[in-house]
This record gives sequence, C-alpha cells and structure tokens, in this order.
Amino acid sequence: MPNTQEPRKTARTWQAMVESNQALLLRKTGQDVAFWAAQARAAGMQNDAQLRAWMRDEHGVTGYAQYAVSWELFGYPEFMLRDADELIDGQYANHPQLRPIADAILAWASATDGVEIQMRKGYVSLHSTRRKFAQVTRATNSAVDVALRLDARRRDALGLDATAVGRLEAVKVRAGDAFDRRVRLTSADQVDEELLEILAAALEQNR
Repeated sequence: MPNTQEPRKTARTWQAMVESNQALLLRKTGQDVAFWAAQARAAGMQNDAQLRAWMRDEHGVTGYAQYAVSWELFGYPEFMLRDADELIDGQYANHPQLRPIADAILAWASATDGVEIQMRKGYVSLHSTRRKFAQVTRATNSAVDVALRLDARRRDALGLDATAVGRLEAVKVRAGDAFDRRVRLTSADQVDEELLEILAAALEQNR
C-alpha cells in the first residue's frame, strides 16, 4: 500500500490557466489584457458572445486568448477563485469515503519527479513536463476513475504485466481524445503497486 501522507507538492489551480491565457494574448497581439479590455469597453461590448465575435471578426483573435479578455471584463467563474484545497474538498464533500482514493494517488504524484498536479473544479489532472497523462475524477457515488493517455501498442515495452493490463478498461471517447483507457477504483486499497506501475508507465510515455 503506498504512502498516503499529505501531498508535499504544491498543486496548481486555475490561476495557472489565467496566466497562460494572458501570456498567449500578449504573444499573439503584442498587447496585454488591460489594453484589450479597454478597447472592448470603448467598443461597447456588453457580453461574452459580442466580445468573442468582435475579437475574432475585427482583430483575428481566437481561442484561449479570448478568455483572458472575457474574464477581465465580465468576471471569473466563482470556482476559479478557489485554492487547491478548496477544489479537492469540494469534489469529495458529499462522498468522503472516496477521498482516500484521491489522496493516495496525489501522494504518489507529489513524491514523483516530473509530475505536476493541477486542480480543477470537477477533477484533478496529472501532467508531465510535456503534457497531461492522467486524470482523477469522482465518477460515481462509489468509484473514482483514473483516465489515462496510454498507447496500447507500447504497454508491453513498458513492462506492464498481464494483470496490470487487464485492469485497464477501454472507454469510448470523442475522436482525437487520447484518454481512452481507465482504471476504476472503489477503495484506497486498490491504489496498489500495480496501479502505480500503470501511472508510471503513462508518465513515461508522455515525457
């Protein structure tokens, strides 16, 4: 059974995404969020839909860069202002029996070099320095799912035995979604060495 002590690594929240989108806006346009917010106010933008159409059609600004201006003008979703502890507490507030499962996985993540923990409103994502490789979500009233970016053709090369591979369920996902495998957990005891080997394999594939 892995160590389930309080994770040592600081988890990132939505603030990281806010800063990333602001930086993207600056790179794409050469102007910061304060400039674009002032321009949008002067142009009379009243809501998010108007703002996005104006930025796209008149200035060629699309995608995540738009979020930075929209949030500045119209406010941030309430959950984005919470810290990491509040976000994880909220996910398991009504299902305390499942919290030890998440805590055990986070203990592994916090102790593993090259893993970054990012908190979201409804899930926790685990990232390598390259990209996201796993997502931990309270899936039902009695289970937590660990969704994985794990290439089926490469599992043997990473040393996963037949039992470990057998725990990986195929899931139906949208076209282009690489997270098509999961392990469903119903108790903290199932966060065992075998599961940690699966997580380590997913991390290695996505470094």
